[in-house]
Amino acid sequence: MKNAGLVLAAGAGRRMGTPKALVRDADGAPWVVRASRLLAASGCAPVVVVIGAAADEVRAELSAEPVHVVEATDWAEGMGASLRAGLKTFAPGVEAVVVVPVDVPGLTSAAVRRVVERAGPEALVRATYGGAPGHPVVIGREHWAGVITSARGDEGARGYLREHETVLVECGDVSDGADVDTPEDLPPGHG
Repeated sequence: MKNAGLVLAAGAGRRMGTPKALVRDADGAPWVVRASRLLAASGCAPVVVVIGAAADEVRAELSAEPVHVVEATDWAEGMGASLRAGLKTFAPGVEAVVVVPVDVPGLTSAAVRRVVERAGPEALVRATYGGAPGHPVVIGREHWAGVITSARGDEGARGYLREHETVLVECGDVSDGADVDTPEDLPPGHG
């Protein structure tokens, strides 16, 4: 079974004051590099990164990474535009895509591997943290057309997931699934 990775990294990060793709971990790596490496280390291949805001800067950060970069020209619409652009890029051999937004710095390979265990062409799988839905999300190929049609604004695939049977996989014991939206939310050593 072939599971690809999809990093949604196109947003401007208005509340953060900079595109979140360019925020740096304590070790100096930009979040866009951290997220793409995390998916690759978790066995996802290929890894596609969708960029938009500050596209040239983000592309430069990824220049040495083994990823496929896709620019969502309508990125300002929200996460839905990035998700649509990313899902449209995968070759027929890919059965499922593991989707992560760039702004979940506490995500671990253990959480990614846990949701990937449930992957397949018909899969809809979502990580939860203390019962609250989060990322990663696995979208099987059979659902791509529906997600592409319904993904709008900043909701991404949330509406589609609500309307279809989705397997929930608790990951709070192996990962921190918190989205980081403002500088005040940053973990120590990030910035």
